[in-house]
Amino acid sequence: MYFQHSPRIRAEHPDLVVGVLYAEGVAGEPRGDLPVADLHARARERLATGSEGGFPEIQAWRRAFARMGLAPTRYRCASESLLRRLRTEGALPVLHPLVDLGNAVSAAYAIPVGILDVDQVTGGIEVRHARGDERYLTFTGVEEHPDPGEVVFADEIGRAHARRWTNRQSGWSAVRDGTGRVLVVVEAMHDGADRDVPRLLDTLAGELARGWGVAARRALLSAATPRFAA
Repeated sequence: MYFQHSPRIRAEHPDLVVGVLYAEGVAGEPRGDLPVADLHARARERLATGSEGGFPEIQAWRRAFARMGLAPTRYRCASESLLRRLRTEGALPVLHPLVDLGNAVSAAYAIPVGILDVDQVTGGIEVRHARGDERYLTFTGVEEHPDPGEVVFADEIGRAHARRWTNRQSGWSAVRDGTGRVLVVVEAMHDGADRDVPRLLDTLAGELARGWGVAARRALLSAATPRFAA
C-alpha cells in the first residue's frame, strides 16, 4: 500500500502540505470515550466568531477549487462541509467511532481528513487528474465516472476513492465495522499548514493509542519525499 500525489498536482499546488497516518488493529469499539464532544465544542467556539467560509484553512481550499474550475460554494472541501453542518444543524451524524473521531478532528482543525480502509484499495493511491475512465462508488451504491481532468484518489485498477479531491470520499474504501487497517490522509494549503498538519496527526495518533491501543505510523510528504509506503 502506498500513497502519493502526482508531480502535476505538486506543481499546480506548491503550498500543499500533506500528512499521512497508517494504523492496524482499529476494528471494534474503542476502549473508552473519545473526545468527540470536546472537539465539536472547539469547532463551535471558533464558529461563534464567524462562519467557516472566512477561515484561512477553508479560504485556501476555496482558492484551490476555483483554480480547478469548481464553484467553491457548490463543491466544498470535506472540512467546510462538516463545519457548515455543525453550524446549521448543531451536530454531526454518528456513523462509526473512527469516522466520528476523524470528522470531529477535521472540524476542530478546519482541515480535510480522509480515512480509507486499506484492504479495499488495490496497490496504492495516487492523487492525480482523472482520465475519465475511473470508477467511483457513491455511498448509496451508484457508480459514476469522474470528469476528465478532475482530481481523484485513484488506485491501480482505476477505482476513484475520492472525487473532486477533498470534496467527496467513495464508498469503495469507506470505514466499516470490519475495518482493521486504515490510512488517514490530511491535506492543507493555508499559511501555517506546516504547523497545523503535524499537530492534527499528533491528536489523531494519541486518540488511536488511547482508544484502540495501536501505534500509528506518521509521515509528512513533500515534493522531495512525495510517497508513503505502508
